[in-house]
Amino acid sequence: MLNFSKTRTAVILLICVLGVLLSIPSLIGPSNIPSWLPARHFNLGLDLQGGSYLLLEVDAAAVKRERLEGATDEARSLLRAGDLRPGGISVDGDSVIVRLVDPNDTARASELLRPLTQGNLPGEPGDFTITPESDRLRLVFTPQALTNRVSKAVEQSLEIVRRRIDETGVNEPIVARQGSSRILVQLPGVTDPGRIKRLLGQTAKMTFHLVGDGAVAPGAPAPAGYDWLPNSDRAGGESRILVRKRVEVDGATLTDAQPSADPQNGGWVVSFSFDPIGARRFADITRANVGRPFAIVLDGRVISAPVIREPIVGGRGQISGNFNAQSATELAVLLRAGALPAPLTVVEERSIGPELGADSIKAGLISCIVGVVLVVGYMWLTYGAFGLFANLALVFNLFLTLACLSMLQATLTLPGIAGIVLTLGMSVDANILINERIKEELRKGKTPLSALEAGYTKAFATITDSNLTTLIKMVLLYIVGTGSVKGFAVTTSLGIITSMFTATLVARLLTAIWFKRTRPKALPVTGPFPLKTVGWSISFMKGRHIGLATSVLLSTLSVVMFFKPGLNYGIDFAGGIVMEVRTPEATDFPKLREAMEGVNVGPVALQSFGSDRDVILRMERQEGPESNQQAAIRAVSDALEKNFPGTEIRKTEAVGASVSSELFHDGMMALALAAVAMLIYITIRFEWQFGIGAVVTMLLDVTKTIGFYALTGMQFNLTAIAAMLTIMGFSINDKVVVYDRVRENLRLYRKMPLRELIDRSINETMSRTINTSIAIFLSIIPLALFGGEALREFAWTLLFGIVLATSSSIFIAAPILLYLGEHRLRRSMTDEAEPATPAEPNKA
Repeated sequence: MLNFSKTRTAVILLICVLGVLLSIPSLIGPSNIPSWLPARHFNLGLDLQGGSYLLLEVDAAAVKRERLEGATDEARSLLRAGDLRPGGISVDGDSVIVRLVDPNDTARASELLRPLTQGNLPGEPGDFTITPESDRLRLVFTPQALTNRVSKAVEQSLEIVRRRIDETGVNEPIVARQGSSRILVQLPGVTDPGRIKRLLGQTAKMTFHLVGDGAVAPGAPAPAGYDWLPNSDRAGGESRILVRKRVEVDGATLTDAQPSADPQNGGWVVSFSFDPIGARRFADITRANVGRPFAIVLDGRVISAPVIREPIVGGRGQISGNFNAQSATELAVLLRAGALPAPLTVVEERSIGPELGADSIKAGLISCIVGVVLVVGYMWLTYGAFGLFANLALVFNLFLTLACLSMLQATLTLPGIAGIVLTLGMSVDANILINERIKEELRKGKTPLSALEAGYTKAFATITDSNLTTLIKMVLLYIVGTGSVKGFAVTTSLGIITSMFTATLVARLLTAIWFKRTRPKALPVTGPFPLKTVGWSISFMKGRHIGLATSVLLSTLSVVMFFKPGLNYGIDFAGGIVMEVRTPEATDFPKLREAMEGVNVGPVALQSFGSDRDVILRMERQEGPESNQQAAIRAVSDALEKNFPGTEIRKTEAVGASVSSELFHDGMMALALAAVAMLIYITIRFEWQFGIGAVVTMLLDVTKTIGFYALTGMQFNLTAIAAMLTIMGFSINDKVVVYDRVRENLRLYRKMPLRELIDRSINETMSRTINTSIAIFLSIIPLALFGGEALREFAWTLLFGIVLATSSSIFIAAPILLYLGEHRLRRSMTDEAEPATPAEPNKA
C-alpha cells in the first residue's frame, strides 16, 4: 500500500497543484486576475456581499378569477351566436352558472357551450366541465386547468420579471422558477429592495377605455357595461371615474415607453408608441370620439383621463399625471417590459446590507483561521510527525474544497463557511483512525512497514462507512433545504469527498516518501502530549441499565419541554418579520418602543446585541394576505426614519405563512428521511441489530437536542435543522467506528461473551473517539466565539451535539446492541481466528 508508481504519484501531485491553482482566483478576487486569463471562481452569497432575496408567488386566486370572468363573456357570446338568450350568467365559487329561461333548452345550451370543455388541440381537455342542474348549467373550472394556467403564468412572468430587473441595471441578478407557482429573485448589491418590489409587485396591465356619461352621479350604481374605478390622477378631481368595461385599445400593443419632461409645464410624462395594429385601433377610436374623455387604466386604476382634442393618427401618445422623475421612469420600465399575466406577491424576503456582509466575511475568516490553527496544533501535539502529515493533507483538503466550489461556480454563504470550518475537524478523523490503527499494530509487535500497511488497510472500510453516513445526511439536507442551508450542505459534502482523497492518498504518499528516505526503525506516531488510553479496560456495560434509564428519562423530559414551554420557533417556521437595525447613536429604547407602539403591526419585540447601537426588531406574522408583510416592513421603516433619522437597516427577513409551513414540513421530512436512510445503510453494511441500535440512539440524541433548544430558548429554524442533521451525522459516525470494531472482534473472538467483547471494542476505539471529538470541538469553538450572531447558536448546538453523540455511543448504542445481539450475532459470523480467552487483557 506504500508503493506508489511514478504515474500514480504524478497524478496525486497534479491534483493537489491544480487544487491550489484553481482556488487562487477566488482567494485573491476575480478583479485581480488579468481579463485574458480564463478563471472560474465561487461567488459570495447575499449574506456575505449584501443584497436581497425575494420569493414571489403567482396569485392563483387572481388567475382563477380572471379565467372565470373571461368564461362568462365567452359563454354569453356562444349562446348569442346560437340565438339563445340566457336568464343570467354569474360566477359562483369555482364555477360559472348559466341560468336558462326555458329548462327545455338544457341540451341545446350544453351543445353551444361545448367549446369551453375542449382544448386548443384535438383531444385536449378544456378548462371546464358542464353539469346540468334543473333550470341552469354549471360550468366547473377543473383543478388541473387551474394548475396548468398557473404554471403558464409563472413561465410568462419569468421573462417579464427578468426584463423589468434588467431595466434597473442590477448586476448579475438571478431569476429562476421555484416549485409550481413561485419565482426566486436574487439581487446582489441591492440593499433596499423597495423599488424592485414596487416594479415586480405591479401587474402593469394597461388598457384604454372610454369614460361614461357625466350625468351619472358619483356613488350611484354603475350602468350595465360600466364600472367605477379609482382615480390616481389628482388633476382629474373625482376620486372615482365611471369607465366603460370594454377595452378599446390593449396595452399589449405598446412597443415602447419613455419618461420625458413636458416642455409646456415642466412636469413629467410618459411617452408611448404602438405597433401597427395598436396604432390603427388608437387612431380609429380617437377619430370617432373627439371631445370625449379617454381613460388610461393601469392595474384597475385610472392614471390619466385626458380629453381627446383631435384624432391621434401617428401611433404615439403620452400619459400625463401626478408623476415625478422616479415614478415616470418606473412606469416606463413596466410598460416596456410588458404586463404580468397575474399579480406577484412577495412571500419571503431576506435583505442584507453590505456592511453586515463585510462583518460576516471577517467573522468567517477569523473562525476559519483560528479553527485551522487549533486543529493543526492539536494533531501535532498528539501524533507528532504523522500529525504533520495529516496537517499537510488538511491544507490540501481546504484548497481542493475551494477549487471544487470555484469549478462549480457555487455560491459561498455564511453557513457554507460554517461547513468548511466543520470539515476541518471531520477531515482529520480519517487520519486519526489511521494513526490509531498504526499504533495498535505496533503494539502487537509488527515492523514499521507492516504496521503502516495494516493501519491504512484496516482503517479504510471504517473511514468509508463513517464518511458515507455523513454524506448521506448532507445530500438529504441539500434536497429538502433552501437558500443558505443548501450552501452548508454543498461545502460540507465537498469537504467530506476531498477528505477521502487527502487522508487516504495524499497523507499516505507523504508518509511513503518520508519512510523510503529515512527507513526508520520506529515510527513517530506519538506527539509531545499524546492521549494515553493504552491499557484501559473499563467495564462500560456494567452501567448499561443506568445509562439507558438516564437517556430515556432525558428524552422524555425533552419531549415534555417540546410541548411546554415549547420551542422558540424562528422566522423560518413561525413566519413573521425580523429587522436588524443600527441607529446613529446609542439606541434610546424607551423612545424606540414608543415609536413601534404607534405602528399598527402588532407587538414588536426589541433585542439589543453587539454594540449599543444595534437592535433586532421581531414582529409576528401579519394576519391577512401576504402583502400585509410588506406593508408592515414599510410602516416600520418609515417610523424608524421619522424618529431616528439616519438609521441603517442592516438586515430584513420576512416569511409568510405558506412559506413557513412548507419550510417546517421540509425540515421535519429531512430528519425523518435521514433516520430511514441510516437504518437501511447500516443494516446493509452490518446487521439489522446494528442498524436498529444506531438509529434508536440517534433518535434519542435528536430528542435531547430538541430539549436543548427548548431549555435554552434558542431559535428553532432552518439553521437548527442543519445543526440537528449534523449532530445525527456525528452520532452515526461515532457509532459506525465502534460497531466496525465490534464486527471485527466478533470474527476474532468467537467464544468471548458479547458483553465483554463490546467493552473491549469500546476501549480499543476510545483514543480515536476522544481525539476526533476534541478535533471537531476545536474546529467549532471559533464559530461560537467569533462567528457572529448568525452562527453562534448553530455552533453551540454542535458543541452540545459532540458531547451528546460521544457519550451515547458508549452508554446507549452499545447496550442496545448487547440486548439485541446476544445469541443472534455470532451465528452470522465466521471463525476467522483462534478465539481468545475471556481473561486475556484488552490490547488497547
